[in-house]
Amino acid sequence: MPEQNLTDSPTLFPSLQAFAQAAGQHLGHSPWVRVTQEQVNLFADATDDHQWIHVDPERAANGPFGATIAHGFLSLSLLPSFLRQIYTVQGLRMGVNYGLNKVRFPAPVKVGAQLRAGAELVSAEPTERGLLSTIKVTVEAKDVPAPVCVAEFLTLQA
Repeated sequence: MPEQNLTDSPTLFPSLQAFAQAAGQHLGHSPWVRVTQEQVNLFADATDDHQWIHVDPERAANGPFGATIAHGFLSLSLLPSFLRQIYTVQGLRMGVNYGLNKVRFPAPVKVGAQLRAGAELVSAEPTERGLLSTIKVTVEAKDVPAPVCVAEFLTLQA
């Protein structure tokens, strides 16, 4: 049984087996983090995606969103960090991102928004290389009714 997540510290699973037994359960939420223009600009540099809706605050103020917005893939790239803040499995030798089944970006992330993620362990299947987990991650922005990213995230842990 995991320790309860009553603070901003991650839910602690004492073993990979205990984590697998949580299949079908909500694992918790990450703390809120603010998206900054500097972060968006650095992501634009890293991905060579300098579209004005991301990097030109003056032009974006008169654009379709009224401000610059984060790249959808920036929101997606935060998933490993969010998940580390939601749960920890003790005794792991390794954990790797294995892939994604489905990703959607239902609402934009305006620069300055605060984001957090919630995670549900959909399934945890043993394989010869370790435990393959499917985690449904829903990223929300404070005071925005629709989620900003919903993804089925796959991890392989051993």
